[in-house]
Amino acid sequence: MTKLETYNGFYPAEEEHQDFLTEHPTYPYIVINDLPKVAALKQLYPDRYQEKPVLVKAGM
Repeated sequence: MTKLETYNGFYPAEEEHQDFLTEHPTYPYIVINDLPKVAALKQLYPDRYQEKPVLVKAGM
């Protein structure tokens, strides 16, 4: 069950979690869970997919 709560704002993740996929592309969780999703998005939306990611740390 998921508890629904009123939105109280956004809190960014800790520094070590920012841009995790681009900094740790061989991390098992990334390889198993995230890279297949990115590949599917690239295939489903080739006109909207961008090879260069938007990074959080670049804007800091």
